Parts: sequence; C-alpha cells; structure tokens
Amino acid sequence: MLDDIRVDDSVLALRPDFAVLVVTAHGLRNGPTDDRSRGWLESASAHLSAEGEEEREARAAKIEAWRDAYRAFGAKPSRTRPSVDALTRRLPLPEINQVVDAYNSISVKHALPIGGEDLDRYDGPARLVTAAGDEASEEALGTPDAGEVIWRDDTGVTCRRWNWRQVARTRLTEETVNALFLLERLEPMSLEELKAAGEELADLLSEQSPGVRITSRLLSGGK
Repeated sequence: MLDDIRVDDSVLALRPDFAVLVVTAHGLRNGPTDDRSRGWLESASAHLSAEGEEEREARAAKIEAWRDAYRAFGAKPSRTRPSVDALTRRLPLPEINQVVDAYNSISVKHALPIGGEDLDRYDGPARLVTAAGDEASEEALGTPDAGEVIWRDDTGVTCRRWNWRQVARTRLTEETVNALFLLERLEPMSLEELKAAGEELADLLSEQSPGVRITSRLLSGGK
C-alpha cells in the first residue's frame, strides 16, 4: 500500500504546495477512550487555549490555506469545513477511541488535517484525485461533484472534499488492527513541522500499542 499511494497531478495543479505524510501502523491494539487518550485530548485543548497572539495568527493562516484550497475546487468552506477547522471548533474535543484520540490531539496541536483509515477495509491503494463526478460513494455523503478533490480506492470514495468527511467503510474502529494515517500539509506549514507531527503521532501510537510497526512516506511535488 505505502509505495502505491499517489497524488494526482490535477490536485497539485490546484495547490502545488500540497504534501502528505503517509503513515502506516500495523499491530494496533485499539479500544475505547481511556484516561491516557483523554489526557492527550485535554492537553491539545489546553495548548489551543494557551496560545498567544502570534501563535493564534499562525494557526489561522494554516486553516485559511485550507479554506482557499476548498474554494479552488468550488467548495464553500463555511458549509463544508476542512477537517481541522471543524475539529478546533469542537472544544472540548470529542472522545472517539484511543487511536482516533491520538491523531485528533496531534491535528489540533499543529492545525494539521489528519485522516485515519482502516487498512484492512481498503480495496487497492489510496489516491488523491479530482473527481469525475460518477465515483461510487456512500449514500450519506452523496456523489462527489466533478472537479472535487477526493481520496479514493478501487471501490470508490473514501473521503469527500479533500478532508471534509470520511466514509464509514474505512473508518477506524475499536477493532482496527492496521491503520493508515494521512497528514496533509499546505503552506505556510513547513515540511519540518509536518515531519515533527508525524513523529509525535508515531510516539503516541507506540505508547498506546507497544510493539506497533510504523512506516512513513512523504509525497510532494507529484512524487
């Protein structure tokens, strides 16, 4: 899977500054939110609340970059918000399960959209493309618009509007053992911060699931 994941040139034409750090984790032992993962969420919320003016401005610039990206393919970010924009408006952060809590805490800390997917429910490799408008999708999400940026696999849509909403089919659950994480970056976030966020996520997953096997790959500039 890791070597076959790709970003289509049509997406990079919209945002040449786009990069995604792809992280796979094999051998997770997920479960309901516990005191440890609740602490990660509380720490992320506290980090957000304690930001000074300069930090708030930097966060706002990162989120605005995603709003601009949504506008570039015709979406209205006030109606379908980029995932990190929606998440930071939900304080206290929602408790989902230990692995989702881990990546949500990193997402909020870095103002970085992160998607979590169950690898065992994937059909072929993940790829980020512009939709033709006839891709198979779940009824609750509807069919993507032509030109909309979507994540998909061989079966169909896995996430609509770049990182707005994920299908239920590949969602991380308490039974998930093998997972894929997509850490998506636009400028002004640096690649260095993106990589640091990936390392922080790997640390939390290793703490949550000792013995988990983690690999990663950075995709940018069509490579």
